[in-house]
Amino acid sequence: MGCAPAWLRLCLAGVVLLASAAMAAGPPGETIELRRDTAEVALGPAMRHVHDATAQGDLAAATRWLDEGRFRPLPRGRTSLGFQDGAFWFHTRVLNRDSPETRWLLVQRFALSDRIDVYARHADGRVAFQAGGDHRPFGARSIRYRHPNFLLTLPRGEPVDLFVRVRSESSMQVPLSLLTLPAFAETTRDAQFVIGAYYGILLALFFYNLALWLSLRDAGYFWYLFHLSAFGLVLFTLNGLGFEYLWPGSSTLNDRMVPLSVCLAQIGMQQFTRVFLELRQRWPPGDRAGLALIAFFALLGIASTWLPYRIATPLAAAAVLASIAWIAIVTVTMVRRGYAPARLFLIAWAMFLLGTGLFVGVAFGMAPKNFLTEYGVQIGSALEMLLLSVALGHRYARLRGENERIAREAKELLEHKVEQRTTELRSALVQLEDAHARLRESSQRDALTGLHNRSHFRDRFDALLRQAREHRRPLSLLMIDLDNFKTINDRYGHLIGDECLRWAARTLGHALRPHHDALLARFGGEEFVVVLPGLDLVAAARVAEDLRQHLREAPFRSSGTYEIPVTASIGVHAVDPATVGGIDPLLQLADQALYRAKADGRDCVRTSQGEMA
Repeated sequence: MGCAPAWLRLCLAGVVLLASAAMAAGPPGETIELRRDTAEVALGPAMRHVHDATAQGDLAAATRWLDEGRFRPLPRGRTSLGFQDGAFWFHTRVLNRDSPETRWLLVQRFALSDRIDVYARHADGRVAFQAGGDHRPFGARSIRYRHPNFLLTLPRGEPVDLFVRVRSESSMQVPLSLLTLPAFAETTRDAQFVIGAYYGILLALFFYNLALWLSLRDAGYFWYLFHLSAFGLVLFTLNGLGFEYLWPGSSTLNDRMVPLSVCLAQIGMQQFTRVFLELRQRWPPGDRAGLALIAFFALLGIASTWLPYRIATPLAAAAVLASIAWIAIVTVTMVRRGYAPARLFLIAWAMFLLGTGLFVGVAFGMAPKNFLTEYGVQIGSALEMLLLSVALGHRYARLRGENERIAREAKELLEHKVEQRTTELRSALVQLEDAHARLRESSQRDALTGLHNRSHFRDRFDALLRQAREHRRPLSLLMIDLDNFKTINDRYGHLIGDECLRWAARTLGHALRPHHDALLARFGGEEFVVVLPGLDLVAAARVAEDLRQHLREAPFRSSGTYEIPVTASIGVHAVDPATVGGIDPLLQLADQALYRAKADGRDCVRTSQGEMA
């Protein structure tokens, strides 16, 4: 060494000094120096870790493992290690070189770690211990904040070894940072502003779409509100705000709400997708697959109330990836099928897919934890909610236009059908009236002779009688009985008898033609009745005689086989308009006159006042 050149001796001295400094500072990359201008520092790059699979190790064991060199750097420098069993120990050395701040805050920027034990071992051997995590009451934290935090005393010029033990059934994430109290206040202010803006957007969208749903009653708006509320609850839980504001005294509820809120959010997403994309009508197989996913998340949500957290949460997180992938497939399918609203839905879903994918990637240790991955789900979901609200508006406008078109076409078709049915109804009414008239006429006619029947005669005679009394006009009544008609039936048969009755009805009708207002009816059997308005007894008797002569002068010929003489006995009664009474007494008087005619030898006319006038 004595003959070595001066420059070589100088280099060796420098190497010795660097080696001494390195030995004093500890292994490379493990010591974090806090300087005057340091306000915040992330511990990740300097941390080393060891996995205690049995979770039985204590601080003495961790110290021994450190001495044995078992602590290793974080893989690829990431502070997200995915879902892991057991406990993890993390170590770093902190040296307050010349910072005037001796009170520092250690913050774990992940709200769902179950148990966090922090050991600060000073140079004189004393150890300061603090416990935190969401399995301890929220009020036990150093500062009431959504992220676990611990106040540390770091004297100037003194190295302090930090040992952090984390055990959690949630994702193993340890984004630890050291901050001065002023820096923490500033960082908290910025974070709270971002979160407040996010939830402000959600609340504005919620009340806006709530008003639309209440006015429109569209199922799409309801499931949008369900999706928005459920996903807001997911982030409220994941960000630690639920533990801070809603259930600060219940770590059990805090654990259960993670998988439960995730399942509710996925149910809302899948149901909203089904309704918005109209899968039931447009793609039934896809609709059934969506229903199957909804049923799965409903069962998982129920099961998460009793399943161990270490099982329910990873299962729910993994199912989220399958759920959002399926929605992406469904949306692309509907876009390819030409469903216009699916395009805007796809853009909205891409924003959410990106943010959620980053979040799940961090949970499983596949992506580094930084601002983009930590708040990506909020950014993506906020953009998604905004775009979905716009998409709902476009969808509703499209549906309204479609409904108006359908209503217009239906109205035109209805008007055409109404016009057609009106025409058919008019025709049917005319036919019905004609049929009714025929039926009424048929009901008023005697089936054998075609003359009015006895029932109609009584109705019509009652009307004629009222008119005669009102106008004080004469009215006469004739009762006609074919003589010896039973003999015709007995000798020639009833068919010839029926034919004879029809002949008599035609003969009487022909003889009454000059008296156009006369009423002729078959009264029963071989009896006929005639009402002669405006004729007194004398005139009526002459008409009766004329009827008798017509029957006598033209004998009945039966189909050219038989020639049968037919005579008739006729009773006549003239109604006194001043007489008050019913029809039956008048018929009785005419019938009595008829019996006198029969008693006087038949084939004659008799009146109710004696013989023929």
